[in-house]
Amino acid sequence: MKNTFVHPLTRVLKRTLDLLGASLGLLLTLLLLPFIALAIKLESPGPVLFEQLRIGRSWPDRVELFGMLKFRSMRQDAERGSGPVWAQRNDPRITRVGRFLRKTRLDELPQFINVLRGEMSLIGPRPERPGITRRLEHEIPFFVERTYGVAPGITGLAQVCNGYDESIDDVRAKLNYDLAYSLCLSRPLSWLQMEARIVCLTLQVMICGRGR
Repeated sequence: MKNTFVHPLTRVLKRTLDLLGASLGLLLTLLLLPFIALAIKLESPGPVLFEQLRIGRSWPDRVELFGMLKFRSMRQDAERGSGPVWAQRNDPRITRVGRFLRKTRLDELPQFINVLRGEMSLIGPRPERPGITRRLEHEIPFFVERTYGVAPGITGLAQVCNGYDESIDDVRAKLNYDLAYSLCLSRPLSWLQMEARIVCLTLQVMICGRGR
């Protein structure tokens, strides 16, 4: 079940593309970032950036944790009473500005910084929260191993093909996509073809406003 082999060429190319893509992404959106920050600040009190603990790569002896950066799209006290839960359709905790940011995936722009740090990749499995992951491990065998040796991504095959998680069945379906992506990492040509497909699908999601 574990992805024990990532082709050396794939590893080098993937990190190179991450560094180039994240740097270019920050450069192209540099003028947009202050306007997003201002819109968030004008609508609701609280910080512009939101840092949330997420699970990174998993290894035989440990699981990496990191602080994932996002533009805040919810009320500051969104999880005060509920604790960590998935966002639901028409979630009342999401602000008006936040809804637009989520639909266009602009809320994820700060994650380019996570990519430059090496905590994330541009493309990979969705980075899940530790509290939710503990619950999912009881329901779905080998769930944590979807990130075995693989950095979680800003976007990924599961994210663009199966949308947001609302139930255990959604997560089970996404696991199959994550494993399919992991298998491609052992074959550089298949991986490049998969990367190109995911980039095209991600642009469709952003342009059509299919995020949530």
